[in-house]
Amino acid sequence: MLNKKLKTIASLIDKNDTVLDIGCDHAYLAIYLKQNNLCKDVYASDINSNALKQANKNIKNANLNIIAYLSDGFRNIENEAINTAVISGMGTNTILDILKYAPSHINKFIISSNNNHAYLRKKLYKNKLYIKKEIVILDNNKYYIIMLVTKDYLKENKISLKYGKANNKDYLKFLKTKEKDILAKIPKTKIYTRLKHQKNLKELTKLIEKS
Repeated sequence: MLNKKLKTIASLIDKNDTVLDIGCDHAYLAIYLKQNNLCKDVYASDINSNALKQANKNIKNANLNIIAYLSDGFRNIENEAINTAVISGMGTNTILDILKYAPSHINKFIISSNNNHAYLRKKLYKNKLYIKKEIVILDNNKYYIIMLVTKDYLKENKISLKYGKANNKDYLKFLKTKEKDILAKIPKTKIYTRLKHQKNLKELTKLIEKS
């Protein structure tokens, strides 16, 4: 059964998308998309040969025709039919490195990073990739942020780049609790650092009130 995170990713894919799932692991997303006719076509890729071996086994068991590439991101893939890429289940630095090699014919990205989301948003914006939609989900007591990213310009501000666009009240409260815990551990002599986190608390309080 597909987990909540992968189902949320699938919900952002359209019928006309030709999808590449980078870091496909066991190809569960690709199989789900194909079985339910949720996109025009789907491909899978992974840098790990063992994961790809299991992916191909699962594809075969599902009696589907899905090409799975052994590749570091886009580097070994030459397929101009692909217009949508899913990049999920890895850290921000890895995702940004993968995006450096994204071919021009890919105009839609569905991204879910494991860390450093504010930094990721800023780098995407700087590289002219814009977050059209952002969804926050709680799955197995862990929050996941899923971003729908395109090349269509959208203006951002410091707050949206920092905290995202999801306006998920529970997630914002979770961030506020984290900030309180961090602030409690900062020595009173570290005045600048304390002011920084106090500012974060005020921003989060305002966002929670608005959400």
